[in-house]
Amino acid sequence: MRPTLLTRALVTGGALAVLAACGASPQDNARQTTKAAVPAPVRKPVAQGLPGMPPLLDPKDVYAADRPNRLSPVVRGFPSRVYVPNTESDTVSVIDPKTYKVIETIRVGRQPQHVVPSWDLKTLWVNNDRGNTLTPIDPRTGKAGDTVDVHDPYNLYFTPNGRYAVVMASLDRELVFRDAHTMKRMKTVPVSCYGVNHADFSPDGRYFIVSCEFSGELLKVDTEKMKVIGQQRLPFAGAMPQDVKISPDGKKYYIADMKADGVWILDGDKFTEPAFLHTGKGCHGLYVSRDSREMYISNRGEGTISVFDFTENRLTKKWRLPDGGSPDMGGVSADGKVLWLSGRYDAEVYAVDTRTGEQLARIPVGSGPHGLAVYPQPGRYSLGHTGIFR
Repeated sequence: MRPTLLTRALVTGGALAVLAACGASPQDNARQTTKAAVPAPVRKPVAQGLPGMPPLLDPKDVYAADRPNRLSPVVRGFPSRVYVPNTESDTVSVIDPKTYKVIETIRVGRQPQHVVPSWDLKTLWVNNDRGNTLTPIDPRTGKAGDTVDVHDPYNLYFTPNGRYAVVMASLDRELVFRDAHTMKRMKTVPVSCYGVNHADFSPDGRYFIVSCEFSGELLKVDTEKMKVIGQQRLPFAGAMPQDVKISPDGKKYYIADMKADGVWILDGDKFTEPAFLHTGKGCHGLYVSRDSREMYISNRGEGTISVFDFTENRLTKKWRLPDGGSPDMGGVSADGKVLWLSGRYDAEVYAVDTRTGEQLARIPVGSGPHGLAVYPQPGRYSLGHTGIFR
């Protein structure tokens, strides 16, 4: 099933002719020679960004701050590492990307799902979903700190102004806005869908789109009001939306769907029915290249990675992992040359060359590896997940 986005066009036109007549009364002449007032052109107000949000470096490219090795001074001294949360081992495997070896294993809480860079880039938060805690890791030293009590932290995002953390409380069916530093609960937003999961923010930060994994729905949330302002069910029976990523120009959202085996393409402003693009079985994670030209799409159910070209608006390549695999969540190296993905059902991590699609390494880790974070990465601040940077 491949529904297409409906479009409408309204064309209006008209002409008015005024003819002068001999012998007309002065009143008629006045009416005939008086020109109709021409209304001033309506100017669309310039959209103002979320208060406190750093402006985009390039209004035409939300990823302009993510160029190769453009590291913030905050993270410039951090060692390059790959942090892998193992959901069934309750650990985080730490990989040295130069040697492709696990150099440390950190014990964390029950069922860690994602490793999330904080808005200010100073902390990595491990989301211990069933343990109802967050474990902070200092990326400068690699050491874990004291856990923080946060209920049902399946995933974690940050508002673009750095004011709030947004907890995707999947089982609780809530979006929980918390203080971005202390994690104190500020506002709870109940939702009617099931399995709030992943998200991404509009270019102006005014709203974000959320996937609801278990009910096949999407939400549109007003960031400042902390309120759901739109909801729709995807037009596919059994839809299971996963990762969410906005296009470089900010005009479209891409939502991976592991049951529809492809990505939905949504106009976030209009929030109308999305179009669909088939990629591969178990479509799951979405990652943008450092030059903003391509998006890497992991197809977990068939061990492949599809490559989408934003300019050409089509799939251009498909890479297959040797000996199969279950590529899931991950990120791109700081220099943009390596795509790192967890092998969810194979207790391993894959390193893939972004120029050729060649598998560079296959690294054994704990059981059930999921939302791994490559860190540090370029960017001025983090919007959360495994690393969405602006």
